[in-house]
Amino acid sequence: MKELVEVIAKALVENPDQVVVTEESDDKEITITLNVAESDMGKIIGKNGRIAQSIRAVVKAAASKDSRHVNVKIS
Repeated sequence: MKELVEVIAKALVENPDQVVVTEESDDKEITITLNVAESDMGKIIGKNGRIAQSIRAVVKAAASKDSRHVNVKIS
């Protein structure tokens, strides 16, 4: 999941070298945290949060084979 979020984020931002993705997991949940440059935050969130919602939807669809819940945090 981490690699998927990283590829999507790097394609959207102007500073791909500042994209940092971390993944934490336990038995029930996977938490993916996406950090981008301050100037790229709007590109990742999008109007009314649509891009952020789309990223979350893609990750959840990719994780549908796994029984754990996936959270994507953008900061």
